[in-house]
Formats: sequence, C-alpha cells, structure tokens
Amino acid sequence: MEVTQIKGDSETHPLLAPNDEFADFEPYPFYIQQDVQPYVPETGDYVRPALKTGLQLGAALGVNPFQFGLIGSTDAHTGLSTADESNFAGKMATDSTPETKINPVIAGGSRGWTMSASGMAAVWAEENTREAILSAMHRRETYATTGPRIRVRFFGGWGYTEADLQVVDAAVAYDKGVPMGGTLVGGAGDGPPVFLIAAHKDALGANLDRVQVVKGWLDANGAAQEKVFNAAWSGERQPTTDGGLRPVGNTVDLMTARYRNDIGAAELSTLWQDPEFNPKRPAFYYVRALEIPTPRHSHFDALAMGMAAPNYGATVIQERAYTSPIWYQPD
Repeated sequence: MEVTQIKGDSETHPLLAPNDEFADFEPYPFYIQQDVQPYVPETGDYVRPALKTGLQLGAALGVNPFQFGLIGSTDAHTGLSTADESNFAGKMATDSTPETKINPVIAGGSRGWTMSASGMAAVWAEENTREAILSAMHRRETYATTGPRIRVRFFGGWGYTEADLQVVDAAVAYDKGVPMGGTLVGGAGDGPPVFLIAAHKDALGANLDRVQVVKGWLDANGAAQEKVFNAAWSGERQPTTDGGLRPVGNTVDLMTARYRNDIGAAELSTLWQDPEFNPKRPAFYYVRALEIPTPRHSHFDALAMGMAAPNYGATVIQERAYTSPIWYQPD
C-alpha cells in the first residue's frame, strides 16, 4: 500500500485520528476523481483506518484481507524522482519551476504547492537483485519514507534482550521473532511481545525527533481502536503522565530556508512493550519515525521568487518513515 506520494500523505487524517498530534501531515485537500470541494476524508481513503477494518474483517471472516505492507512512491509525471524538499520538480512539466507551481495543474485546482515532495519505497532484501527485492515485497518487509533515506529496523518476538538491541544483528533478530510485515501468534501465557526498533537518520539529512509505535486493536465489543505511543526520543525530554512529549524544537531559519542539526539524534533505538497489551485481542503495530522540523519545498520556491512565505502550505514540516505493520494474532 502506498502510504505517501506527491498527492499528499495517506497514513491518516486529523478528523479520523483527533488524538494524533502528527496526523496533519501533508494533507491533500482535493478529491480528483469526483472534483468535490471541499474534500471530506473517509475511512476508506487512508491506511490506518484500513488496517483497523482489516482486524474487524479478520474477526468476522477468519482472514484479514487488509494485511498489507507499506511503501512510498513519487507519482511524478516528469520522469524525475525528486523527493527532496530542496529539489522538488512538481508533478508535471507544467508545474516544475517556482513560478509555475502557483498555477493549477490537475482537476479541482491542485497545484505544485499543494503537492508533497514525496516519497520513497524501502525494501529489506538479502541482496540487490530483482528476485530478492520481489521476495521481500511478497513478505511485506518494506517501509516508506516521505523523501529522506531514513533507515528503520522493526522486529517483534518474545526473546529480545538489551544485548540484541546494542548489536541489531540481523541473523539473531530473525531467529528470535518476525520482521516488519510479519505476524506473531501468541497465547495467554506469553505476555506482551517485545518489539526491537532501530532508526537511523538520512546520512545527508536531518536528525531524528522521535520514534513512535502506532497500535490498532479490537476491544471487547469488536470495535477497532487506535493509539500512538512515544517509544524513543532525542534529548532529555521527559514524557507527561499521559505519555505525551513536548516538541523537539525548531532550528529552521525562514529567511534562508536552512536548519541546524544541533537538536535531535542521529539514531534512536529501543526495546518496546505494549503497556496495554491484551493477549486475547488481535492487534497491529507499526513504527513512525519523525525527523526534526525542516523547510518545505514551497518555502524554497517562495524565497526564490522574493516572497517571505508561500501562500499555500506549511513553511516547515517533519519528514518521516512508516514501517509495514507487525500483526498480533491470539492463538
């Protein structure tokens, strides 16, 4: 499933996830199939609600038809993969320069500044061959980024220790559990699984703010629920009583569209367990890794044209990566 691309981000929407402070990322306010304005989000339009629906269908049918992995892509019609904010060439040749990105290019008034400089598909494969890459896609060992080359590992099982976290040895990680895209089957006596998470910044990009675990599950009434947990973060911040975390800060200079990497962390890793785990309830877990704030492509364009700020879209965003989920299934 393509969770992010030029026509915005499809993880979720603030109206569908009101308790998720990072849900309002690169929204695409157009419904180009029907040219309906304003666009009203529906659960069938987004990845997280689909994953929740999959749990419900799995409970009713005995099989989850929405057990999919995640990738990102560009969907550019230029032949160029320009997913960097500082080098975004729009969707089409008609919106490839700062001046032309102001003009509508497709149905409903969408233009270059409403587009997102996104995304990338990442695959964990044994080697760089067609066979190995396709095999990894079939087993859903993939993840998406919104442009940066963030590197993320995500495993789940019952045998991981701090020693495994320090090394993140692939052979050991696979031997003790399942990677992203896999399924854990557990019984009442197994306790909460341990998730091994390791995220590394893009070598040429911004530091990391935090790593989160997004959980979906079925409650006792069969209703699908969701919650976002902060699993690891940079700096000396302390979580609040409800698990919240204050912002990492913002080093972006809007006069120059530059930022400093003196906040955040180059890498974040942790062993995480669900504090609300119920062994009788089907669930899914996926990782969302966030960068520190950086300038958006529209702000680069605005400065190039002598404007103080773009007239549409944010000036600063937090790029991110989304892993394929790991599902938990009661035995």
